[in-house]
Amino acid sequence: MTFDALVLGAGIVGVSVAVHLQRRGMSVALIDRKSPGNETSFGNAGLIQREGVYPYAFARDVGTILRFAANRSTDVRYHPSAMGAFAPFLARYWYHSEASRHAAIARDYSTLVAHCVTEHRTLIAACGAQHLLRTGGWVKVFRTAAAMDAAQRDAERWRSEYDVPFERLDVQRLRDEEPSLAHTLVGGLRYTASDSVSDPGALVTAYARYFESLGGRVFTGDATTLQPHWSVQTEAGRLEGRRAVVALGPWADTVTRPLGYRFVLAVKRGYHMHYRAQPEATLNQPVLDAEHGFLITPMTRGIRLTTGVELGLRDTPPTPVQLTAVEPLARGTFALGERIDPVPWLGCRPCTPDMKPVIGPAPRHRDLWFAFGHAHHGLTLGPVTGRLIAEMMTGETPVVDPTPFGAERF
Repeated sequence: MTFDALVLGAGIVGVSVAVHLQRRGMSVALIDRKSPGNETSFGNAGLIQREGVYPYAFARDVGTILRFAANRSTDVRYHPSAMGAFAPFLARYWYHSEASRHAAIARDYSTLVAHCVTEHRTLIAACGAQHLLRTGGWVKVFRTAAAMDAAQRDAERWRSEYDVPFERLDVQRLRDEEPSLAHTLVGGLRYTASDSVSDPGALVTAYARYFESLGGRVFTGDATTLQPHWSVQTEAGRLEGRRAVVALGPWADTVTRPLGYRFVLAVKRGYHMHYRAQPEATLNQPVLDAEHGFLITPMTRGIRLTTGVELGLRDTPPTPVQLTAVEPLARGTFALGERIDPVPWLGCRPCTPDMKPVIGPAPRHRDLWFAFGHAHHGLTLGPVTGRLIAEMMTGETPVVDPTPFGAERF
């Protein structure tokens, strides 16, 4: 079987690429070892972050670095045995996180983020998944006035530089809107232009079904069998493609490295668990505890609690100590009931040291394209990445300048 394009990876990025290519008249095969939306895209917080114009940077102040180094922080943990492998990535990450460099990165990054909500809403309408969409933003809550004031200064800068709206919620308004939250909270900031979804995995599945309705084909296969020029092994046999797109998230290196590419990539691992809410307790929107680095959000399955960052090798077995650490804090913030999931879910965010995804053609291979490295914003940037790749592949004028995201920078 021969296709115009083979898309490797059926997470939010790969599915979005496949949809946009198929909509432009290409015949597309979407290939993954699992069904769409069942790896990294399954377990995130469900946020479509219009406010996320500044990607998450490495701490530069000594106090925060020392706190992280103690390896007892609720928002960042690390595996000591992995730090040798992480050192090249962390050194470059620290370098790019300097304030002026971070601001320059934001100028590039924000061009993608500006389209995140509109591109998602377009696909959601096309596939009939409006029941999964929650509009009206999400809330970052605070336990101290100092932390809230500092976050507001950042929000005011984002509004001034990139027209990102927000509103401040004082104690009374926060209690009016979320009466089940702890009364020890001093207030919150709501990022009103952002959206969220009640089941990220189901959203990716809906996009994949839409792709199939357009004539696209989904295959179970092994991306590591990719061979120039271009073919890959699947359960249905070996597929041939005139072009190939690597959208494998944290597994991108399993394909790019054998082809001779040496990207400096790392993963930030994260966990989630679902809970029942206690009787009479309600949660209306995603809520991030800014000072402890965990998020609770209403999902189809229950209240989802997500952790911060765990620095560890991609294939290391789960070590959900962060979830154990934040669960009592989350219970003190909202009336969580019993656990629903039998074990914590673990996912890996694919990260580059300059905090920008890799989007565009492969420098040394004809008709090979890259779309990975979206870190914390894979769900946010999936559809606009799909559109950008499709426009580049078909010779259209790109929705944003793709130059800052090219693989050549490595």
